[in-house]
Amino acid sequence: MPRLLMTLFISLLFSHVVHGNNETVPVDYLLQQKEAPEGVVFEIVSDEDDLLEQLLPDIKHAITKLRKKFPELPIAIVTHGKEQFALTTNNSSSQTHSLVKALVVDEVEVHVCGTHASWYGIRPEDFPDYVDVSTTAPSQLNDYEEMGYELIVLTE
Repeated sequence: MPRLLMTLFISLLFSHVVHGNNETVPVDYLLQQKEAPEGVVFEIVSDEDDLLEQLLPDIKHAITKLRKKFPELPIAIVTHGKEQFALTTNNSSSQTHSLVKALVVDEVEVHVCGTHASWYGIRPEDFPDYVDVSTTAPSQLNDYEEMGYELIVLTE
């Protein structure tokens, strides 16, 4: 991924949240609140195969900051572009899997899009048990937003 684009992604991670009403506010806004939001969901969608490996350390850092302020904050990640294929069992020896396992241990839900995977001949059973295969990522994201989760969007 070009360095400028990666810088943009990281900048977005730490600077913007999209509310359910599509209003964009700084992530630091959440940290300044006295009460925790219902939850936070990170949306990732890209054509970059290695994007998860690049973004997950920064996402983990953001989660650490959020959980320091709100220890019981529910957090999820929904990935639904080519980057999600780094999470197939065939790639289980990758750094990306180690990062995702650590997040799951920290009670972060990690979802991939089953519909997008099916377009490439990848079945739900091609992902490990610690990765949830949602029927569709957009419906998974809608479910989180209906529960009041704040949406952090990281897309190309």
